[in-house]
Amino acid sequence: MKGTSDAPQCGFSMAVSNMLKILEVNFKGVNVLENQSLREGIKEFSDWPTIPQLYIKKEFVGGCDIVKEMYENGELKKFLKDKEISFKK
Repeated sequence: MKGTSDAPQCGFSMAVSNMLKILEVNFKGVNVLENQSLREGIKEFSDWPTIPQLYIKKEFVGGCDIVKEMYENGELKKFLKDKEISFKK
């Protein structure tokens, strides 16, 4: 993501962070703005041109648009449960 989960530095990163916070998921954001090679390398690694990118248990899920769609139709919550991701209590 651009920025941190507590201080996103773009609207798309903020949107993904907010969705995960609403779902009360424990997650870690990595600020790609701190390292240009990481920023470019993650795009090559996933073959996805935009940031943020959501990974769940090392699996690339998608960018903001995909995550938003999954969130809105309930797929994201189900996917998280299927991957045995812990939710805050």
